[in-house]
Amino acid sequence: MTPEDVRELLESELPDATAEVGHPRGVDDEDHLAATVVSPVFEGKSLIDQHEVVYDALGEHMTKDIHAIELSTYTPEEYEEFEQ
Repeated sequence: MTPEDVRELLESELPDATAEVGHPRGVDDEDHLAATVVSPVFEGKSLIDQHEVVYDALGEHMTKDIHAIELSTYTPEEYEEFEQ
């Protein structure tokens, strides 16, 4: 899967989500990705639960197409604070 495929999947599966997906710096491997995902669905969830939501959205792609994904997850409010 390309980073664009993963972005589209996450944005279609998670309510009101925006995602930025690419390859981690220094990693030249198509199966390793890095994603920043912003969605109100993360509200009130622990970091582990937020990541589980993302893994559920990716479904079988996590075992077939993606070897590893580095995640940063935020609610819209958290992301706004992070960006300042």
